[in-house]
Amino acid sequence: MTVIGVIGAGVMGVGVAQNLAQTGHDVVLVDKDEKILADALGAIARNARMSRLMGGPALDPDEVLSRITTSVGVAGAAKCDLVVENVTENWDVKREVYEALDATCSPDTVFVVNTSAIPITKVAAVTGRPDKVIGVHFMNPVPAKPAVELIPGFHTSPATVQRTRDLLTAMGKKSVDVKDSCGFISNRVLMLTVNEAAYLVHEGVADAESVDEVFRSCFGHPMGPLETADLIGVDTILYSVEVLYEHYADSKYRPCPLLKQMTDAGLHGRKSGRGFYTYSTAN
Repeated sequence: MTVIGVIGAGVMGVGVAQNLAQTGHDVVLVDKDEKILADALGAIARNARMSRLMGGPALDPDEVLSRITTSVGVAGAAKCDLVVENVTENWDVKREVYEALDATCSPDTVFVVNTSAIPITKVAAVTGRPDKVIGVHFMNPVPAKPAVELIPGFHTSPATVQRTRDLLTAMGKKSVDVKDSCGFISNRVLMLTVNEAAYLVHEGVADAESVDEVFRSCFGHPMGPLETADLIGVDTILYSVEVLYEHYADSKYRPCPLLKQMTDAGLHGRKSGRGFYTYSTAN
C-alpha cells in the first residue's frame, strides 16, 4: 500500500493519521473544511513534539507532517489504496460517507471502519464491495495504544483481513480478532461502565472525582470511567450507548440523561475544554 486515506480529522482521525505517518506511510487526511484540517495538522505537530515526554518515540514534527496531505471532501481519497474512516458514531453520517467513498474510490480500495459499536456488516451493505470492508477499533490516543480490535464483516474476504493485519503490524499494533457483534469486546463492557458511572453523578450518589477515585485507588485503573469519557468524548460515548441500546433492545444500555444533556450543552470533554472535568485548553 502506498497511500492511506484517513477520513475524518477529529480526535481519532488525528491519532490514526499521526500513527500512520510516524511509521512511514503517506497519508491523505480528509474532512469537510480547511479549518478542521488546519487544526488537525496543528494537533499532530503538538503530539509529535510531546511524544517522547508521553513515553513514545522521539519524533520530528516536520518529518511526520511531510507525509500528510489534506483534502476537503472525499475526492481526495480517490487514489488511496486503503481508507480508514473515523467520522462520528452516527449511522446517517457514516452511511453518507461510505456511499460517497464507494462512488469515488477504486474497486480495489479497502475500507477500514474505525467504529466503537456499529456492526461492520451493516456498513458493508451500503457499498458495492462488502468483501473489502473490515472493522478496526482503534483506541484513544491511537499512537500510544498497542492493540486494536480487528473485526471482519460477514462478507469480508481473507485477503482483506490479511491486508489489514499487515498494515496494523506495520503501524506497531497487535490485532485482537473479534466477531462482528455490536460493541465488539471493549465497548460492550466499557460503555456500560461509563453509562452507569454517569448515572451515579446524575442521581447525586457521588461526584465525578469520587467515582473515578474508587476505580483508580481500589481497582488500579490509571483513569476512572468519567475521565475516560472526557478523553473519548462525552458525545461519542452517548452515540455509542445509543447504538448498543438500539441494536440489542436491552434496557441495560439505556443512555443516562446526563450524557444527553452534556452533549446538547457542548460539554464534550477534553476536546471542548469541559466535560465531567474542566480543562485549561481544549485538546
